[in-house]
Amino acid sequence: MFRKVAFTMYPVRDVARARRFYEETLGLKPGSVGGEGERAWIEYDLPEGGCLAITNVTGDEPSASSGGTIALEVEDLDALIADLKAKGVTFRSDVIKGPHCRMSVCLDSEGNALLLHQLDK
Repeated sequence: MFRKVAFTMYPVRDVARARRFYEETLGLKPGSVGGEGERAWIEYDLPEGGCLAITNVTGDEPSASSGGTIALEVEDLDALIADLKAKGVTFRSDVIKGPHCRMSVCLDSEGNALLLHQLDK
């Protein structure tokens, strides 16, 4: 029986660069950090649930066009987009309007797609 999604994992090539992106650019706080030698596993627990992990342990290549995509719920999509663009983050889409939300897709430092999502108020 399934209980919940334990985490979403993204592969990274350059762990230090990826950590700077997730911690400095996005402002996420690392939780569990592990690994051995050059192999790393870093988890970012989100305040209202969910966990995003980045790793170079799997040997998989980052990709914006294959595999899953994490959708991060945000409070103010427009302000976040402006802030991230000012920090040089690449966006793959303009704001997309859904029936009850707005969203936009950006790329992390490794080329993985992140969907930024805001429910309508």
